[in-house]
Amino acid sequence: MKEKVLEVLNQNDALSMEEIADFIGATTVTSLQELIKVLNELEKEYIVYHSNKDKYLLMEKSHLKKGILRANRKGFGFVEVEGEEDDIYISRDHMNGAIHGDEVLVELITKKGIDRKEGRILRIVKRELSTLVGEIYFKNKKGYLIPDDKKVKVKIEIDPKDAVGVVDGHKVLVEMGSRITNDRYRGRVLKILGHKNDPGVDILSIVYKYKINPNFSDETIEQLKSIPDSVQEEETVGRHDLRDQVIFTIDGDDTKDIDDAISARRLNNGNYELGVHIADVSYYIKENTPLDKDAMERGTSVYLVDRVIPMIPHQLSNGICSLNPEEDRLTISCVMEINAKGKVEKYDIFPSVIRSRIQMTYKKVNQILEKNEIPAGYEPYVDTLRLMAEISKVLRDMKIKRGYLDFDVDEAKILVDENCHPTEIVLRERGTGENMIEDFMIAANETVATHIYYMQLPFIYRVHEYPKEEKIRSFLTFLGTLGYTYTGNLKDVKPTTIQKLLEFLKKKKEFKILSSLLLRNMQKAVYKPQNLGHYGLASSCYTHFTSPIRRYPDTTVHRLLHTYLFDGDISNRTLQHWEDKLPYIAMNSSVKEKASVDCEREVEDMKMAEYMEGHIGEEFEGMIDSVMNFGMFVQLDNLVEGLIPIASMDDFYHFDEDTLTLTGEKHHLRYTVGDRVLIQVVAASKEEKTIDFKLIKKL
Repeated sequence: MKEKVLEVLNQNDALSMEEIADFIGATTVTSLQELIKVLNELEKEYIVYHSNKDKYLLMEKSHLKKGILRANRKGFGFVEVEGEEDDIYISRDHMNGAIHGDEVLVELITKKGIDRKEGRILRIVKRELSTLVGEIYFKNKKGYLIPDDKKVKVKIEIDPKDAVGVVDGHKVLVEMGSRITNDRYRGRVLKILGHKNDPGVDILSIVYKYKINPNFSDETIEQLKSIPDSVQEEETVGRHDLRDQVIFTIDGDDTKDIDDAISARRLNNGNYELGVHIADVSYYIKENTPLDKDAMERGTSVYLVDRVIPMIPHQLSNGICSLNPEEDRLTISCVMEINAKGKVEKYDIFPSVIRSRIQMTYKKVNQILEKNEIPAGYEPYVDTLRLMAEISKVLRDMKIKRGYLDFDVDEAKILVDENCHPTEIVLRERGTGENMIEDFMIAANETVATHIYYMQLPFIYRVHEYPKEEKIRSFLTFLGTLGYTYTGNLKDVKPTTIQKLLEFLKKKKEFKILSSLLLRNMQKAVYKPQNLGHYGLASSCYTHFTSPIRRYPDTTVHRLLHTYLFDGDISNRTLQHWEDKLPYIAMNSSVKEKASVDCEREVEDMKMAEYMEGHIGEEFEGMIDSVMNFGMFVQLDNLVEGLIPIASMDDFYHFDEDTLTLTGEKHHLRYTVGDRVLIQVVAASKEEKTIDFKLIKKL
């Protein structure tokens, strides 16, 4: 009946229940009762709107909209409605107690002379923030929370009996309770994170803000006791024994959770054999166990400036699951035969046991491959490394030929002391070794995904959809404002099209900024149970198989390989189980990934601001990376970004929205994206995560 009701409402405007009943032929008591039930369900789901004139119509045809509130720290906000390009402006007076992230029902309102969409929030459909992190203080025998998130413009009152052991200055996790007034709520302290001045509490506060739990359940800790510290010989039965092969790992200097090892040799037919051997995490973490539930809830490891919050406990991630040198380890191997054109001609995927010969570092591998310097202990592996570099070049050339996109975006690395105070900000190095491992992992991920795809079995894919043509055209329009004309064909936005655009941009002084802007115009890569291809890699079929220690989708892929390939279980019952389960795993993994990225970014913003607090008054060179009607953002060479407020500039500047420029009225100086400038640091706030610059001169 639901489908019939929706069809009728789609073909008509507002209808009474009686009119709907006539359309669908609901004439009996039973059918009328079912109709009432269906209409109530549709109303609760906000698919149908029940007006005060007792009429029903589709929500999309009403003056109401459902969306997500994105609040501003000044008190107003915008509601994002799925499928609609323009957001709905909500003034401070029309927030109705809603806070940042809430799903809300909005009534559209119109004002004379104003083109933008404006609305008032009628109802909070779903409260996003059940908990808040902030600093507590006491006044008149009541506790009050100052939320860390400045977009949350509500007062949280806490009864002292709900804040036992809490003192002024404590950072706490608070559960939001009932609403007292529009902007006042009751709260209850769930956890004391520490005093605001304690080392590391600032980062911990951000971790809890994003609902990332740094602690494992008691059940998980108990389960760890049953997992051995070393591989038992009986566990190797049925696995390919590769312990006598030259297999090793290459990672960063401080990496402790090693989940991938590699091997390579030249075959008699002139082809290459590349082996990618990945820690068999799913052997130790069985489905629906406490360890599995904790790992799924986390979705991913979170890498912060002073700590790692692992997806699985360190006992596993740094121990039995880590491919440490001179230790037997259980793995899943993907061994590929690759020809001179970079095509995988043959492959085999199987359970294995390996013993890594050496834990190499990118720095020392790059010494060999880029400088021909051989560090101590690496002598036996030089020829293999050079062969691997050859394979990497072949694979990369193939990827580039099909349209692989290399945005070449720099990353900052923030160094901190024992008190978690930032001491230096440097750029992460990326050399031949890093690119080589990336190429090998991509090859293995594609091979595994393609194999299962052609078996037509339920699976989880890493997908990256085509960019929207209008986004790319908008970017090209912006390029035109900088004086650059790109004449490439955009009728079909293939990866090769964007690749040519990137090659065009590489010759420009603003390449780093423009590359980053172009990247922001791409779709976001996510996990899906459907194969939609991976645009950025120009890959028709892709998954994540190579990092099961730190990503739950990879652990799931391993579990599926065990089930389908190694155990041969493709029964209807098994397939139905995964058909039902994979959509949630994919969705949850994408959500958790975004939360971890946002958490990592906010921690970096805070530590950059803290670092610049120690450089007030100093001058630096940088490049304008965005221009707004209120000022310009400048990125320094170490990737620190700050704002030059327009009010602080030496002229009255006019903002041109079409060209994203500021032009001085008196001196006619013009500023736009890509201009090099000299700035002075005038303010920085760790708490606000903001940095303010003063313009000295254009360079």
